[in-house]
Amino acid sequence: MARKTVAAALALVAGAAVAVTGTPAAQAAAPGEKDVTAVMFEWKFASVAKACTDQLGPAGYGYVQVSPPQERIQGPQWWTAYQPVSYKIAGPLGDRAAFKSMIDTCHAAGVKVVADTVINHMTAGSGTGTGGSTYTKYAYPGLYSDADFHSCRRPISTYQDRSEVQNCELVGLSDLDTGSDYVRGRIAGYMNDLLSLGVDGFRVDAVKHMPAADLANIKSRLTNPSVYWKQEAIHGAGEAVSPSEYLGTGDVQEFRYARDLKRVLQNEKLAYLKNFGEGWGYMPSGQSGVFVDNHDTERVGDTLSYKSGAAYTLASVFMLAWPYGSPDVHSGYEWTDKDAGAPNGGQVNACYTDGWKCQHAWREISSMVAFRNTARGEAVSNWWDNGNNAIAFGRGSKAYVAINHEPSALTRTYQTSLPAGTYCDVQSNSPVTVDSSGRFTATLGADTALALHTGATSCGSQPVTAGASFNVTATTVFGQNIYVTGNRPELGNWSPASALKLDPAAYPVWKLAVSLPAGTAFEYKYIRKDAAGNVTWESGANRTATVPASGQIVLNDTFRN
Repeated sequence: MARKTVAAALALVAGAAVAVTGTPAAQAAAPGEKDVTAVMFEWKFASVAKACTDQLGPAGYGYVQVSPPQERIQGPQWWTAYQPVSYKIAGPLGDRAAFKSMIDTCHAAGVKVVADTVINHMTAGSGTGTGGSTYTKYAYPGLYSDADFHSCRRPISTYQDRSEVQNCELVGLSDLDTGSDYVRGRIAGYMNDLLSLGVDGFRVDAVKHMPAADLANIKSRLTNPSVYWKQEAIHGAGEAVSPSEYLGTGDVQEFRYARDLKRVLQNEKLAYLKNFGEGWGYMPSGQSGVFVDNHDTERVGDTLSYKSGAAYTLASVFMLAWPYGSPDVHSGYEWTDKDAGAPNGGQVNACYTDGWKCQHAWREISSMVAFRNTARGEAVSNWWDNGNNAIAFGRGSKAYVAINHEPSALTRTYQTSLPAGTYCDVQSNSPVTVDSSGRFTATLGADTALALHTGATSCGSQPVTAGASFNVTATTVFGQNIYVTGNRPELGNWSPASALKLDPAAYPVWKLAVSLPAGTAFEYKYIRKDAAGNVTWESGANRTATVPASGQIVLNDTFRN
């Protein structure tokens, strides 16, 4: 199989993009009291299990979505996950025992498991799979033979023809005849096997390429026909197949949501988001899966991504605060090559190392999961905007968020419906007092947010009451991180080994708040470190600053190359 064709195609299959469709693949949401899904893209099952215990459960995530568990074609590219060889759990992310252990561990942490499921097609070529199965394009011993595939043995040439979309080959992948009773039975058998291991739901890949009636039949054969079912159906204007056709089967991912968020955050005004959702012509909120980005859209540029800096973080804050749809939080890895597979074969030793971005754990994002859970069922209230890129709104009497996407700080008094009292701003981990009229005054720095909810009335021991807030704009390449050190013990006494790592959540701005005694004068400097421990100091003289008598000094710097 031609690498170029398959790579681009597969990006499509997996959800990457296709020239004709504009993009593919998505994730969806989940029903219940906690509807936020962390999508752990290409994480090994053992690493997912650890994240459920350490991060996802404590943060309040309701679901974790794992990459396709079935045997796949061999290769280092991420899109190999979307070329199934068999329905055995024998992929590079872990075997059957690891998969079952991950499910049990996540359940113990209060997190349900959604499995990404590839059932429209098999492979584009021949070879030996990751579990040792040999195959050719239309022959998968013990599973499928030539008669189980559609007779249109060529790639889809137009998305304006329903027959082509649903009977020809998505980027050259052998297209299963899902109208066949035998094929439906084998697919249902695979999904029932996953259910027997404890899977709580499915993200169904490439549903636009299968008639809705075929999917309904397959779902009816499951041991739990009412299982959570979210479908990837990419919206394309003027196409023959519409995502809304699949609402009768389950939730459907609303791709327009992510595309429009990118446009608004980068080129328009946050004030336009006042009626975001069904008011923009989207599918019904209760059946829509939403996201800021996913593994496909981040690679083809349809949406924001971790490379978009503060706009990405603020879009995630908005998504989790806004009551439309059920949100997916994508958690992937750094890439420059769009085809590149996961670092360490999917093994995550620690967040923010080896290129793992861990967006699910960024404080600005993870703190909003509890915000959303607390605000569940509450309508938008007390909307405010400045006509441009600063907005604020409440969720009834349970929560309130303000977002400043302006280039400078904003100070104002906000009107909420919150009960009087002290709350923790979960974005900055700082206390905020709401008066008896529901008002509070706050200053939001450029490209920052503030979020209050009735489930967070104290900040615990984390706030930095006196010290320095480091904010440095610094670009990095794969494997590099930014640190700060200086002439005080709290800053590592100029030792690179003891330097403090800054948080890349708002990349290219790296942030860290450090406690220092009030009135302290200090020197400091930023350094880059790579995965091997190599250190590059920024150029120029030592920087100097003084902590005020109370509060923090905010340092907005640019790394000097």
